[in-house]
Amino acid sequence: VQLQASGGGLVQAGGSLRLSCAASGSIFYINDMGWYRQAPGKERELVAAITSGGTTNYADSVKGRFTISRDNAENTVYLQMNSLKPEDTAVYYCNADLVGIAGPYDYWGQGTLVTVSS
Repeated sequence: VQLQASGGGLVQAGGSLRLSCAASGSIFYINDMGWYRQAPGKERELVAAITSGGTTNYADSVKGRFTISRDNAENTVYLQMNSLKPEDTAVYYCNADLVGIAGPYDYWGQGTLVTVSS
């Protein structure tokens, strides 16, 4: 199983980016999917998560600006980021709690860098 994230880049404050993360391989079922981020010198933190049924959860710092969604048919999770701030600068990692051929496991994508300039 692999998680492939894409969509990061450099954007000015106030701008938008959309991250995507596709899970591939021998997957039977995906439970929760989410996005985490890690800024330099800081611990990794949850940004947003979504259940298989579509229930979402957001960090207080991104509520009202970021939207997480998923396409269950494509095993893909998205993060629409609007009104970006310099403090959103971080490496963003996708995560999937899934059941594959090897059993249940928590998978991580490779990370995609988001840089927001002031």
